[in-house]
Amino acid sequence: MRWIWLACLVLVLLWAVNASWQRFKPLPDGLSTASALRAPARLRFLADYSYTDASGDRRVEQQIFDRMLELIEGAERLIVMDMFLFNDFAGETGGEGMRALSREITDRLVARRSRFPELRVILISDPINTFYGSIDLPQFARLRRSGVELVITDLDRLRASNALWSGAWRICCQWFQRDGGTGWLPNPVGEQDVTLRSVLRLLRFKANHRKTLVVDAGEDWIGLVTSGNAHDASSLHSNIAVEFSGAAALDLLATEAAVAAFSAPSMGWPRIEPASDARTSDGPRLQVLTESKIRDAVLDLLARTGPGDRIDLAMFYLSHRDIVRALRDARARGASVRALLDPNKDAFGRVKNGIPNRSVAAELTRGGVDVRWCDTHGEQCHDKLILVRFADGDAELIAGSANFTRRNLDDLNLETDVRVLGASDSIFMREATGYFQRRWTEPGVQNFSLPYSAYADEGVLRYWRYRFMEATGLSTF
Repeated sequence: MRWIWLACLVLVLLWAVNASWQRFKPLPDGLSTASALRAPARLRFLADYSYTDASGDRRVEQQIFDRMLELIEGAERLIVMDMFLFNDFAGETGGEGMRALSREITDRLVARRSRFPELRVILISDPINTFYGSIDLPQFARLRRSGVELVITDLDRLRASNALWSGAWRICCQWFQRDGGTGWLPNPVGEQDVTLRSVLRLLRFKANHRKTLVVDAGEDWIGLVTSGNAHDASSLHSNIAVEFSGAAALDLLATEAAVAAFSAPSMGWPRIEPASDARTSDGPRLQVLTESKIRDAVLDLLARTGPGDRIDLAMFYLSHRDIVRALRDARARGASVRALLDPNKDAFGRVKNGIPNRSVAAELTRGGVDVRWCDTHGEQCHDKLILVRFADGDAELIAGSANFTRRNLDDLNLETDVRVLGASDSIFMREATGYFQRRWTEPGVQNFSLPYSAYADEGVLRYWRYRFMEATGLSTF
């Protein structure tokens, strides 16, 4: 019995050491960065809208992936795309209103490579698209055959968001990492059976959650950062994007070079001559943010708000404790705060339980924050944006791939946002303000959102369940 207890103690110590190391180990070089503030000559706000009309029929207005296809069509030297979801899982492309986004992007990249054989195309993505080695994705096979350089992110180099499992996984199960083999377990995101080792890897809840595009445009460079995925079953979601040009686009490219450096170290990354800012006027300025630098920028932004300032937030997942407190503090200082949240009830045909947004919404409402829910009907309110319009006429927007959660903002997932500073009456800020105001309006001809009472849930048990899941990482948000 003494030896049994000793063995158990050793295993517990090994688990604790592994869990701590996986949670706090150093990040690869080039992650968690904030670029210089740039003055792009081209700056554009894009949005995909999903709503119901007065008859209850679904309507979709899309800009983001149409623009991505245009940008790819214009490239002749380099295309670099980083896309978390790039597949046709969890839904048939022939479904009502659903768009074959992964096929459209694949077709356009293959065609562009065929027309311009010297064009380098690099696609960076997450292992979820092959379900961690269980599935051969046809889109990836086509891209490889056409000469596209495919980089699957090495998630082992990232910190653990679910340290409780990652500590055990490193002891018992990392030896199951070999890809391939015949699956026999149900696939939680698709139809093809998957292997046990893939499910064990999924439970670590690590991800490259970025959604970016960089292309050449003549002598210029264009970057695009979005909340949207090239995922067929996500094609009905609402999303946002920011397009920009010049040196800021090369800043974005540098953040993707960092991912390739640790995921595909033998790849020769393209050498690009530095670009200068196209102009130095007092127009809008833009900064590229990744990982925890997004969190830091949001908290700094909220800390600068006070009486007369207006804060608008649109978010798929809101659960990060520091940001929840900062929103309530801003309201207490006299700022106007509006939060448009997804009700967390739909996930590709599966019904969700409303965590975390319904518990967070109750907390915000008690603090005086105005909350409305996206009026979803199977799709998701996938926007990720905060906009502050200051009383002095300035405005600041932070938008991109990152949900405001511990996993997305505390150097766990890979994330990319942009921070835009400008006058409230600038074209860009008016577009962003108009987007939010349209989504916030009361039901009528176009039904985008519902009052807080529609999904109000102030249950204590649900609240503390959310807090436990947020703190431990035992969750999908």
